[in-house]
Order: sequence, then structure tokens, then C-alpha cells
Amino acid sequence: MEEQKHIFSMLVDNVPGVLSRIVGLFSGRGFNIDSLCVAETTDPAVSRITIVSKADAPIVEQIEKQLNKLVNVRKIRDLTGPSSVKREMALICVQAKAKHRAEILRIVDIFRCKVVDVGLEHYTIEVTGDEGKLKALLKLLKPMGIKKIARTGPIALFREPN
Repeated sequence: MEEQKHIFSMLVDNVPGVLSRIVGLFSGRGFNIDSLCVAETTDPAVSRITIVSKADAPIVEQIEKQLNKLVNVRKIRDLTGPSSVKREMALICVQAKAKHRAEILRIVDIFRCKVVDVGLEHYTIEVTGDEGKLKALLKLLKPMGIKKIARTGPIALFREPN
């Protein structure tokens, strides 16, 4: 079976140790975590954890069962398919030499990004979108010189019915 990227979204008790137990479950079974995002929900007692990992279907089922056994996990969903809204955010610091500044600003405009910091020889760009948008933007900025990048990895919410 082919491994596929899976996006697990969990509601957990916002208490110390929960994250380490969840991460330990993945590492204990030899699975790499591609990205991890944790934040409080509207209820300060509850946090949402989004983990992206590659696995085949039987393993995903095993991971979900094991996560559901953890005391502080309230709810878990695999948000991999079209029934969810997914976005990723990145900050990209790109070299902005005089000859490239106008071109970088055109790219920022086309991709509906935002320049959030400007220096004598750099722009820091904020972008939000799906993985395809980020890949396309990075491909265009690469020839100008990407100095550094910070990405969230995907976050997702279940799509509410119409």
C-alpha cells in the first residue's frame, strides 16, 4: 500500500504533558511528524492539535485508535479528504536587490501575499494558502534568493454542511 499524507486534527485537554504523550505515540511506532501545530480553542481548557504524517490506511486506523485511548484526547478526525478546509501559512525572507524589487512586489500582488518587513536588501513576505500555492510562490521566488523560510504546515477544519 502507498503511504499518503494524513492530517489529524484533535481536540485535547489543555494540560501539561498531553502533547508529549501524543508525539510519543507517533515516535514509538516509527512515524515521522511532517508538521505540528497546537493552539488554544475558544475554550481555554481545550486545545486543537494538528499533526501531519505519512502512513497507509491500516496504520492510520491504528494511530486513530491509539490516540482515542489517551485520556486527554477528546476528539480526533482525519481531515485528509475534500470534506475539510486546509490552509498553510509561511513567512519567506527573500533577497530584494534593486533590480528584483519590482518583480518581487508583482509576484506578491499576484499571489495575494503581504510584505510584512522591508530591509535594505530583503523583503519578508507572509503567504496563506494551500500547498500548491506555496510551492508555486517558492518556485518563482527561488531565483531571486530565498534567505530563510518558516512554515506552519497545513492546518484544517472539518467543512460544515451547507
